Amino acid sequence: MRPDIERLLGESPAFLRTLEHVSLVAPLEKPVLIVGERGTGKELIASRLHFLSNRWESQFIKMNCAAISESLLETELFGHDAGAFTGATKTHHGRFERAHGGTLFLDELATTSMLVQEKLLRVIEYGEFERVGGSKTLTCDVRIIAATNEDLPALAAKGEFRADLLDRLAFDVLTLPPLREREEDILLLANHFAVSMATELGRELFAGFNHAAQRELLAYAWPGNVRELKNVVERCVYRTDPDSEVEEVVFDPFSSPYRPEGKAPAGEDNALPVQPNAAALPIELKQHIADYEISLLEKAMQEAKHNQRKAADLLGLTYHQFRGYLKKYNLVGSSSDSEDD
Repeated sequence: MRPDIERLLGESPAFLRTLEHVSLVAPLEKPVLIVGERGTGKELIASRLHFLSNRWESQFIKMNCAAISESLLETELFGHDAGAFTGATKTHHGRFERAHGGTLFLDELATTSMLVQEKLLRVIEYGEFERVGGSKTLTCDVRIIAATNEDLPALAAKGEFRADLLDRLAFDVLTLPPLREREEDILLLANHFAVSMATELGRELFAGFNHAAQRELLAYAWPGNVRELKNVVERCVYRTDPDSEVEEVVFDPFSSPYRPEGKAPAGEDNALPVQPNAAALPIELKQHIADYEISLLEKAMQEAKHNQRKAADLLGLTYHQFRGYLKKYNLVGSSSDSEDD
């Protein structure tokens, strides 16, 4: 299972700092909380923590707390005795028993109920638990690594997550940088995923991304992070002729002139405004027009999920014209100021 470590690719300062943090905390027999947006690689980081620890030869058990109903989650974590409920004909060993001597990774921790959180707290503090329907206290030696994309301190402040459990889990917190903060890694990862996809398709080589495609990859905001990048790149590769460079990047696979459009929720209008709101005179005309143009640019970027070419199309502009407007109103960073060939 150690190959998981190799799949963590990157050379950006933010990514390297994260790996240093992982190496520092991995040998400790303490819980670790991993926080990050979806698709940032929380499970891979948890795997690295395990395989760099003294428990690397023991079990690394994973559990997605959001992937199972609340009524079954307790049983999956702590097990149940025979006869605990209808259909329980034999003893079921839960994840804690199976992870004894190793590491248990709990993903989507914020979705757990208060009852489960209370039992988790007891395991962390005393290493003890009971199976569902059982009266015998069992002991286990398990290191817990938990992950979430939620703001747990905010949930604890609202009483929606146990503050004492948060205190125990957060011996140290690894907050993973989103891909948009790892610009140096975008093309590195894109080429890695592209070569892997080309190999999967039985191709002898990957011809690469042309300059325009590279700029598109760098300009996109990547709300789905590395997972989204992988999907986008693989889609590009299989749609491109084996001997040709990737020229077009399709960020949204649902994008089509024939896509059925649903109705917007009541009171919500997602369409671009047709004309500026009427303003009482006197006004500063230039400033009023500038504010309106900025609102249109920002709306188009939002609609296009920060794909500048698609945003330009929404406004009936060429890519060069759209970039000119962005520069005019200082809406683009220096890292994406390059123009098309």
